[in-house]
Amino acid sequence: MDTFDTLMLSRIQFAANISFHILFPTITIALAWFLVYFKVRHEISQDPVWMRMYRFWVKIFALTFALGVVSGITMSFQFGTNWPGFMEKVGNIAGPLLGYEVLTAFFLEATFLGVMLFGTNRVSSKVHTFSSVMVAIGTSFSAFWILALNSWMHTPQGFEMRNGVAFPVDWMEIIFNPSFPYRLGHMMLASGLTASFFVAGISAYRILKGDIKRAPRYSLKISLWVAAFLIPIQIFVGDLHGLNTLEYQPQKVAAMEGVWETEKGAPLLLFAIPDEKQKKNHFEIGIPKLASLILTHDLEGEIKGLNEFEGETPPVKPLFFGFRIMVGMGMLMLLVSWVGVFKLRKKKELPTWMLRIVFSMTFSGWVATLAGWYVTETGRQPWLVYGVLKTKDAVTTIDSSNVVFSLTMFLIVYVLLMSAYIHTLRSMAKNAVVIAETDKGSL
Repeated sequence: MDTFDTLMLSRIQFAANISFHILFPTITIALAWFLVYFKVRHEISQDPVWMRMYRFWVKIFALTFALGVVSGITMSFQFGTNWPGFMEKVGNIAGPLLGYEVLTAFFLEATFLGVMLFGTNRVSSKVHTFSSVMVAIGTSFSAFWILALNSWMHTPQGFEMRNGVAFPVDWMEIIFNPSFPYRLGHMMLASGLTASFFVAGISAYRILKGDIKRAPRYSLKISLWVAAFLIPIQIFVGDLHGLNTLEYQPQKVAAMEGVWETEKGAPLLLFAIPDEKQKKNHFEIGIPKLASLILTHDLEGEIKGLNEFEGETPPVKPLFFGFRIMVGMGMLMLLVSWVGVFKLRKKKELPTWMLRIVFSMTFSGWVATLAGWYVTETGRQPWLVYGVLKTKDAVTTIDSSNVVFSLTMFLIVYVLLMSAYIHTLRSMAKNAVVIAETDKGSL
């Protein structure tokens, strides 16, 4: 029983840690490129409004980046404290990939971040712009290596087992494993959407509070256009990712769609309550044949049901509802961004009711990202490395009381940090409004 408790508590702790951590890179990866855009526009036009926008958002970038680094470090410690079996069995692959992330991404960010944050009046404008570009490249490289490792854990290739330990054979196969291109594209687009609604939401808040300067109106317009452009691409890439998952992890797709028995022309369930004990759904509401069309591109395409798979299968309810939360939020993003762009094209400014809606969507990207990650990671269970290492075989043997203590401390710290983060964002936005009210210029 102690082992079971330690396993579940360790899983909860890691889920809490990665859930907190992932919130910040999903903003900074794309926000860094927003900053590059603002800086380049300033270089080209010499219009000071772009530098005003840069200076405001670079402070938010620095705050968000710092929280991402801190939470990432504590997360990596858990490989040793809670999951020693992971590094023992696949450390020859996971270790180098994490090392590459530090060498090619984190050092790049660390080298140029100081210049980016504090070098505005200390180095030439071109050097400062170059530093901003390097930081943006570094954040993207970081995502590249982390997702290479995560994708390999889902679709492991390019290795061989020797005495129960994984050894690399082909690094190109390891890095560019079958799910990596789809997972990387899906995550980078998710970051773009998260940052877009983040920028749009805070900009809308500033306008609602009386900031009539050009800066918040420009950032609102740009971010809504980016979101409106990215969301259809995300839907397309998500479809490709789903087809890849159907090929390599069909039981995950069956759980996501709530398909228990193999069937042709499977309906797309808009709502249902999966019952894992009775192996069926209750209160189904679905669109006939649509699941088969989406997953196989054939109205009569066959989808293998969960009851056909031998051994353990992933828990159904978290995948079923998590997937619908992700898709539902994506559809809401599509609607809000397209309506927002339409309104901007028609009247140049958003009405108050639309500004309130955009503001309410400030952290919508977080909701979609977390739901998607829960589907992805929970759907891999009971495997930690798919087909290679089960989660229960990698967990620590320490007493569960130790995990309870560390989990409690983590949760308390995370609640405090998140409260401080949101409070600081609000204060920064309000301060920008105050400055705008006292500034009689045209910025």
